[in-house]
Amino acid sequence: MASQVAKSLIKANHVRSTVKFDTARRALSVAPVLQQKKSLPDRTGKNVVLVDGVRTPFLVSFTDYARMMPHELARHALLGLLQKTGISKDVIDYIVYGTVIQEVKTSNIGREAALAAGFSDRTPAHTVTMACISSNQAITTGIGMIAAGAYDVIVAGGVEFMSDVPIRHSRKMRSLLLRINRAKTPAQRLSLIASIRPDFFAPELPAVAEFSSGETMGHSADRLAAAFGASRLEQDQYALRSHTLAHEAQQKGYFTDLIPVKVDGKDGLVDKDNGIRVSAPEQLAKLKPAFIKPHGTVTAANASFLTDGASACLVMSEAKAKELGLKPKAYLRDFTYVAQDPVDQLLLGPAYGIPKILDKVGLKVSDIDTWEIHEAFAGQILANLKALDSDWFGQKYLGRQGKVGSPDLEKWNKWGGSLSIGHPFAATGVRLAMHTAHRLVREDGQFGVISACAAGGQGVAMLLERHPDATTQ
Repeated sequence: MASQVAKSLIKANHVRSTVKFDTARRALSVAPVLQQKKSLPDRTGKNVVLVDGVRTPFLVSFTDYARMMPHELARHALLGLLQKTGISKDVIDYIVYGTVIQEVKTSNIGREAALAAGFSDRTPAHTVTMACISSNQAITTGIGMIAAGAYDVIVAGGVEFMSDVPIRHSRKMRSLLLRINRAKTPAQRLSLIASIRPDFFAPELPAVAEFSSGETMGHSADRLAAAFGASRLEQDQYALRSHTLAHEAQQKGYFTDLIPVKVDGKDGLVDKDNGIRVSAPEQLAKLKPAFIKPHGTVTAANASFLTDGASACLVMSEAKAKELGLKPKAYLRDFTYVAQDPVDQLLLGPAYGIPKILDKVGLKVSDIDTWEIHEAFAGQILANLKALDSDWFGQKYLGRQGKVGSPDLEKWNKWGGSLSIGHPFAATGVRLAMHTAHRLVREDGQFGVISACAAGGQGVAMLLERHPDATTQ
C-alpha cells in the first residue's frame, strides 16, 4: 500500500502534458466510453437527477468566516445555487438541510437559512443530522420525496460552523438556574444562589467523541490504523497525496462548484479553500501524535481539520429538468446506508457500504470510473482500502467468499479530499457528489461511487451515473 500511495504521489507531482482537455479530443473520446457500458436501470420511476450543486469555500475554522452565524453561511450556498442554475425560488418545493453541531438559536437551520435567503415562507424545510453524512442524508431524503411523488424539486445541502459552537453550563449549574427561574420569592432565590459551588462553573465543552463509548474519533482512527497495519509513513504519504492533488485541481480551476462569498468587514471576496497546504515529507515526519501519545500515528497533518463551510444542490426528476430547460450533471442511481460496531469499526463505513452498493446495482470494483471517498483521517482511508483488499475481512465481516478488491488509486480522490479541502461535517456530502459529477466528465467516465464513514459507526455509499448533458461548469 505504501508503494501504491508513493507511486500515485509521484504521478501527482509530475507535470502531465496529457491533461489538456481540448473540445475536439473530448468529442471523439467520450462517446466510445459511454457506449461500452449499459446504463443502469432506474429504481425510482422518476429518473432522479443531480442538476447542479455549489459550496462556499471551505475555510479553516476561526479564519475569515469566524464572525458569521451558520445560517448566514448556509444562505450564501442557497443563493449561490439559485444564481448558478438560474432557477426561480418559486419552483423549489422543499428544502432538506443538514447540520451536526447545532446553533441553538437556529435549530431548524434549513428553515432559517431559507427564510434568510428570501425563499417563500410557504416553502417547507427541515434539518437532518447524521454526523459526517448529513448532506448525503439530505440528498437521499430528497430522492425519496421525489420517488414517492410528494414533491418535484428539492434543494438539499448542509452547513457546519466550528468557529462558534455551543458551550454549555455544567448540569449542576443548569439545574440551579432553572430552579432559580421557578423560585417564587427573593428569599428562595437567594437560598439557591447561596448553594453554588466552584465546580458548578466548569463548562461542558463539545468534543468529537462517541457518546456510546466516550472515545474520540481520532483515538479510534489511531487504533483502526494499527489494527490494519497502516504505518505512520503510509499515512503521511497519503495526506501529502491529498494536499498535492487538491492543490493541482485548485490551480487548474477544477473546483467549479465553488462560489465566492462576501464577508462583512473583509476586503474582496473569499473565493478559495484555505486549508490546502503541500508540505515536505520531512515536515510531516516531525509532527507528534495528536491522540495516542507517544506512540500513535495520527497527527494534525494526516487528520482532517476543523472547517467552516456550506453546500447546496438541486435534485429533481429528469423529466422536470427537461421541462425547466436544465441540463443535469448526473443520475442519482442508488444509495445505501450501513452501520457497524461503533467501538472497533467506527470508521469502516466505506468497507461495508462500497460492496453493498456495488452488489445492489450489479457492478464490480473495476466498473467504477471515479471514487470520491470522505477522508476523515489518512489512517481511516488506508484501513478501509486494506479491508476491501482483505480475504479475511471479506469472509469474516462481509459474508463473502473472499475480498471485495482494492479500487485503483488512479481513480481515487483525484482532486484531493477532506484531508486537504476541508471537512465541514454536514456540507461534505454535496462536495463529494459534485466532484464525482465533474470528474466523470473530465475523465470520460460513466459510473462514480461516493462513500463516507460517520460517527456512531455508520456510513453511506451512493452510485452516480454521468448524464449525457453534463458539463464541468
